Amino acid sequence: MKAKSALITGSSRGIGKAIALALAADGCDIAVNYYESSQADSAINNANRSDAEAVAREIEALGSKAVVIGADVSSAESAQGLVDQTVQALGQIDILVNNAGINKDNLLLRISDAEWDQVLRTNLNAVFYCSRAAVKYMLKKRYGRIVSISSVVGVSGNAGQAHYAASKSGILGFTYSLAKEYGRRGITANVVAPGYIQSDMTARLNAEQTAKIADNIVLGRLGTPEDVAGVVAFLVSSRADYLTGQLIRVDGGMGGL
Repeated sequence: MKAKSALITGSSRGIGKAIALALAADGCDIAVNYYESSQADSAINNANRSDAEAVAREIEALGSKAVVIGADVSSAESAQGLVDQTVQALGQIDILVNNAGINKDNLLLRISDAEWDQVLRTNLNAVFYCSRAAVKYMLKKRYGRIVSISSVVGVSGNAGQAHYAASKSGILGFTYSLAKEYGRRGITANVVAPGYIQSDMTARLNAEQTAKIADNIVLGRLGTPEDVAGVVAFLVSSRADYLTGQLIRVDGGMGGL
């Protein structure tokens, strides 16, 4: 993976951070993206940047180059700027991992138009904006690896997450189409769908709730960000050159075997 450059959206923490470190360990130079918006509180922007800079230092300790870029990927203009800055800083973009996402759990009748729009813009529109911007550069080299992070909820649905499920399901159709359009130009596109992964959200669960979830997982435990990162690292490596248009569930067998 040396001499390759990767952009991972939403990589200042969680799964995105684990992916950034996994690719850096394999020799990739990394663009660490964090959420930054003129509409957000400056304290939030500063905290997000601080987290991203800490990730960059870990990447550099692994011997890879890192650049920190703030952007709101739910904006077409901001997403294009993010990709352009990645190319300016790293010289190219070989790998794009669409990881940034949000959830705002609510029952259907309680989902506001604003909540629906925000979830769809961040989780689905951003995948379109970033992929469109990256493919323009990848076509020039006739090489590219695009991996988008969906969710098992995008496959099976979940009560209280109609907007989240719709956004994550949309990633599947988008990726399958992308794979068919650009496979003969050396660009592959695949989807990773995590199940229950240890995160800030699952950390709020009590021991009883966690145990109940684990009981429904064949492997008997929640996944880790590193479990997801390992699959992404495989998909962007030469070992996966003949894989495109695929969905890989990283859920410990939660969906049944």
